[in-house]
Amino acid sequence: MKRVFSGIQPTGSLHLGNYLGALKRFVAMQDDHECIYCIVDLHALTMPHDPAGLAGATREAAAGFLASGLDPERCVVFNQSRCPMHTRLGWMLACLTPLGWLNRMTQFKEKAGKKRDGASLGLYGYPVLQAADILGYRATHVPVGEDQKQHLELSRDIAGAFNRRFGVDFFPLPEPVIAGEATRVMSLRDGARKMSKSDESDYARINLTDDRDTIARKVRKARTDSEPGVTWDPEARPEASNLVAIYAALADTTRQAVVDEYASARFSDFKARLAELAVEKLGPVGEEMKRLAADPAYVDGVLADGARRAHAIAGPIQAEAEEIVGLLAP
Repeated sequence: MKRVFSGIQPTGSLHLGNYLGALKRFVAMQDDHECIYCIVDLHALTMPHDPAGLAGATREAAAGFLASGLDPERCVVFNQSRCPMHTRLGWMLACLTPLGWLNRMTQFKEKAGKKRDGASLGLYGYPVLQAADILGYRATHVPVGEDQKQHLELSRDIAGAFNRRFGVDFFPLPEPVIAGEATRVMSLRDGARKMSKSDESDYARINLTDDRDTIARKVRKARTDSEPGVTWDPEARPEASNLVAIYAALADTTRQAVVDEYASARFSDFKARLAELAVEKLGPVGEEMKRLAADPAYVDGVLADGARRAHAIAGPIQAEAEEIVGLLAP
């Protein structure tokens, strides 16, 4: 069985982009793959954060995983910091990763901005830790969004570098899984920007914790344009096309099928139907998240059990990697 690994940072509320770009696909893969899903709380340390809120954000992210349909009996759900492999293997891989490879990472340039010299080593080396996240379970497939494809390619390069350096065929080269009609969900206020937890306007995103009325209101108020009809044209109509993609992903259909179905409809009527669909699909997720938030002991138990199962997989891989590089196995 193919082994899948992927993760989400516990920074801010999970939103529609996380659901369509990751969680919905996580759920779809759990029946046919050995799945390991991680709340990557160590990655959250690479940017300024509230220490008092990190544990709660981790629980909320775990609740989002479970509320979206992940079954902790069929997949491993845990938070990254509970498994020591991630940092131990991360250091070994960092010692094999040329600076030139990291200098090409566009996400560091975007996050560091003009303050690059003041950015942390953690932010710069983020992709190496991400490689350890994946390779430490010898994952064969990684569901990712378009914006993470470059990082996964680096993970493949690092796996190859390890294998060549030590003359082994130890780490598989993980394959990206980029699927669905909305692998990159854009802001509801600006079709040129990705939907983000950090956007100042709450109307730019649909949070998974939003109630049904709020979901419907945000869809109705989503920015569109003055062009008539429902079409798919990301260049000329980015906001309208974003809504078409969201509809297709929520309805498990194609963008073209959506355009064909609503070809003669007014865009306002299409938005009204999208609001109904979003409420139907996302309303129960938010309600289950709120129920789980009232039972933190259960969520903590899921994470603790997941950490034990994750360590049972990663521990032997870590020990073998340490032996390969010449360290004494624990």
